[in-house]
Amino acid sequence: MSKLMIELTINGKKRKVETTHSTRLLDLIRDDLHLTGTKEGCGKGECGACTVIMNGELVASCLILAPQADGAIITTIEGIGDDKCLDPVQEAFIETGAVQCGFCTPGMILAAKKLLEENPHPDEEEIKRGISGNLCRCTGYQKIFDAIKLAANRLSKKGGGRGEEDA
Repeated sequence: MSKLMIELTINGKKRKVETTHSTRLLDLIRDDLHLTGTKEGCGKGECGACTVIMNGELVASCLILAPQADGAIITTIEGIGDDKCLDPVQEAFIETGAVQCGFCTPGMILAAKKLLEENPHPDEEEIKRGISGNLCRCTGYQKIFDAIKLAANRLSKKGGGRGEEDA
């Protein structure tokens, strides 16, 4: 298989990576860049476990070929908080018990973060739409809704949170 070099900015760091034409972005992120927060669920773009933010949009990284990410700006779950300072959305998920098995959590948090950037005060219907590409089999969603509402409340009091460019 022929290799090619791509360049992308992932979690604020420019990276050059050798890949193939058939490597999925998900595999590049997990296997080559060792960012294992992004999960593979269905492999068909239906569950949201592999969600990342690419060029400002939520994408299922299992459906994107790595060469399509050449020149892209990508944020994974590892790019929005760290051990010393969690993102307000991450904090809210922990506090409300929205983290159960954790498998859907990275994609769900990225979807929630994107929603709150676009709509700082969503109602429950808007939250449902905002996370609609992400499936959870543990929480029954109410704790996730509560987490997003809590994060929205805290972010509005703080005047915002860490943006993608600050990650």
